[in-house]
Amino acid sequence: MRLFRFLFFFVSLIIGLAVSANAQVVAGDSVMQHVTGNRLSIGGYGEIGYSRNFYSDHVSRYSQPEEHKNDPSHGRFDLPHAVIYIGYDFGKGWSFGTEIEFEHGGNGIAYEKEDEEGGEWEQETEKGGEVELEQFWIQKSFAPWANLRMGHIVVPVGLNNAYHEPLNFFTVYRPEGEDIILPSTWHQTGFSFWGRYGDWRYEAQFLAGLNADHFTNTGWIHKGPKSPLEFDVANKYGGSLRIDNYSIPGLRIGVSAYYGHSIGNTYPAEKDGASATYKGKVVIGSIDFTYNDHNWVVRGQADYGHLSDAAQLKYMYNRMNSKSPYKHSAFVSGNAYAIGVEAGYDIFSQIEKLRADRQKLYIFGRYEQYNPYASNTNNTPYDYTAVKRMAFGLNYLPIKQIVVKAEYSHRFLKKLYNDEPSVSIGVAYEGWFDLGQKRASYNDTDVERLNERINDLQRQLNEVKKSM
Repeated sequence: MRLFRFLFFFVSLIIGLAVSANAQVVAGDSVMQHVTGNRLSIGGYGEIGYSRNFYSDHVSRYSQPEEHKNDPSHGRFDLPHAVIYIGYDFGKGWSFGTEIEFEHGGNGIAYEKEDEEGGEWEQETEKGGEVELEQFWIQKSFAPWANLRMGHIVVPVGLNNAYHEPLNFFTVYRPEGEDIILPSTWHQTGFSFWGRYGDWRYEAQFLAGLNADHFTNTGWIHKGPKSPLEFDVANKYGGSLRIDNYSIPGLRIGVSAYYGHSIGNTYPAEKDGASATYKGKVVIGSIDFTYNDHNWVVRGQADYGHLSDAAQLKYMYNRMNSKSPYKHSAFVSGNAYAIGVEAGYDIFSQIEKLRADRQKLYIFGRYEQYNPYASNTNNTPYDYTAVKRMAFGLNYLPIKQIVVKAEYSHRFLKKLYNDEPSVSIGVAYEGWFDLGQKRASYNDTDVERLNERINDLQRQLNEVKKSM
């Protein structure tokens, strides 16, 4: 009888450890990467933000900084992202996933003042206003290490794109550096091969090229994937690669890269001329990490990008034509970079009652430095694009899926310009909705409960050993 009890507890312990280890691997991925938790999965995330900006919002605040040094502050309410996930597991390795995103309310066509056009009002040329189908793919899984995904997919270059949900950063809005120089969230139509093997996760993608007509001096390639047409032009092609390692407990380290041609990826295709002469090669390299252990969360990234033939973009026909949706008058940089790091400590971890209730309160700080116009093309400077930013604040998580954020931020610009301080408050959620189905995977709360159960089993196992 004692032997039976011993074997029962031993087997239970081994099963618990195995399930917990598997759950830890799943929980480490961005939420959309484990959409097949149920046969039908429905979830999403959303953000609500308020900011008071203590600097001018005038279009000439950079061209005439002294004129606007004492301009009044301004405030904004915003719904940066509201996202709905739907996934379905058909069986036999076939699954489907989609993500519908409503940006900034997602209602109608947006207007904006173009700084590079002297404050001229321009209409945004985004398909469907600001409602976007950010993901739409069909996947065939052959094995954990071999999955083929086809359709509209996220391009996981940089920390921000691979882990863009609001519980993956402390600031009220997405970290600025990568959000400025890279598309965010970067999503394109193409093919992806990904998998997990041991402590490694990898993904390689084949995509339509970016459109150089959309590149700007203040955003580098940020608008490159956008299309005003009913389809994505694919005269040129690109590819991305990402590799993540989880060998060290609590630590994930990732590297990612992109390469593609961008000049001439327009409609209609030009037989000759500048679009047929120049390539517009886009090369990006990035390294990032996340550490989550011992009540600390630390994240960081460094990105560097190069664009060949940057000096030629200003003179492209589509950019010079005033009736074109690609009209831009400024030069584009041949290089751009973004560096950032943030760290937060859970002070509720030191209060037993709150720790037992799984509430968390992170006090955090962030520093970043970025410049979408890091090289002066044709000796034409736009020095206001060089930014150093510091932020600090609090993140309160009353439950696992909800966060309340408060932040003070300060952008430091070059001496000629005025600094840009602000205060922001935000609320966000992220997670899957329980449809009453039997779950095939585990979330972080399950992991914590499993760990508690494993500890109980271990204690009981020790008692059985002593009594034998």
